[in-house]
Amino acid sequence: MAGVTLSRIVKAYGSLEVVHGIDLDVKEREFVVLVGPSGCGKSTTLRMIAGLEEITGGELSIDGRYVNRVAPKDRDVAMVFQNYALYPHLNVAENMAFGLRIRRTPKAEIKKAIAETAEILGLTEYLHRRPADLSGGQRQRVAMGRAIVRHPKVFLFDEPLSNLDAKLRTQMRAEIKRLHNRLNATSIYVTHDQVEAMTLADRIVVMNDGIIEQIGAPMELFNNPANTFVAGFLGSPPMNQMKGQLTENGAKIGGAEIKVDGMVGNHIGRDVIVGVRPEHAVLKAGKDTSVLPIDLDLVEPLGSEALLHAHHGEDNMVFKAETKGDIGHLSGVSEVHVPASLVKIFDAESGRALDLGA
Repeated sequence: MAGVTLSRIVKAYGSLEVVHGIDLDVKEREFVVLVGPSGCGKSTTLRMIAGLEEITGGELSIDGRYVNRVAPKDRDVAMVFQNYALYPHLNVAENMAFGLRIRRTPKAEIKKAIAETAEILGLTEYLHRRPADLSGGQRQRVAMGRAIVRHPKVFLFDEPLSNLDAKLRTQMRAEIKRLHNRLNATSIYVTHDQVEAMTLADRIVVMNDGIIEQIGAPMELFNNPANTFVAGFLGSPPMNQMKGQLTENGAKIGGAEIKVDGMVGNHIGRDVIVGVRPEHAVLKAGKDTSVLPIDLDLVEPLGSEALLHAHHGEDNMVFKAETKGDIGHLSGVSEVHVPASLVKIFDAESGRALDLGA
């Protein structure tokens, strides 16, 4: 397996620049997920790594080798596409073998590689079927199998689960993660689904408008977002963001005052965005919590928990609460309690997280 390094990578179509000089170092055997909204440049970045898009500026290296002008077939990477890209007239075994036959791999080696890969993916009994006779999940496994048999240095995944239903996506996420651990592979995965990013990644790369907003482990980004964009993108539901102002005692939000960790000091009077995760607010007062009055709009039951849709002044917000088997006790909720240690403060103008110190 090999690492991948992007240094000041730029992609432009004529005068329109869509990727703005990004830097990324993917370590050997690491599973990195590029995540962001549609049009943020994540798929374009993946296609540049694969060689399917020409690099306008910067340097790309795979396993320490400069590959900007190396043909896709010579980069030793394998790509799994969103639409599977299977040949309908070929059966599963023939689809998986196609790339190896193009490379004139001996038939005995092809047969062995297909048998081993089919066993890993649970496709052995489907080797003689054509794609039309398979389910969506099985087709996606065939597409992954076609990549695996080549034993590439790097696996590239371009939103491979987007065409599957919710239940199958959950199953395939687990399969992909198990497969990565078993193959000990270097993998770069693109998705717009932050749940996929959180569950699959060793590290997440959050992209927006052609730049990288933040890179880090899933829980690092979840707990310490670098800015309001990352805070609002990761998490389901995303972090509540309320307009406020820093005071001597914390942050003032409308008529409420919320305690925060750290020393406000020279920031007193500064306009800020106060961030609170839906799961971090509680219904009962605890140690070092602050009261946030809310006007409840809707209780959305999800089984063992419910989402409380509410507002405070002009700010809409969502909080999570346990149902205890019933939502009757939630209909009268008029306030939540916010632990100071879990409140995040962002500058209102730049959106960057503020470090208030100890």
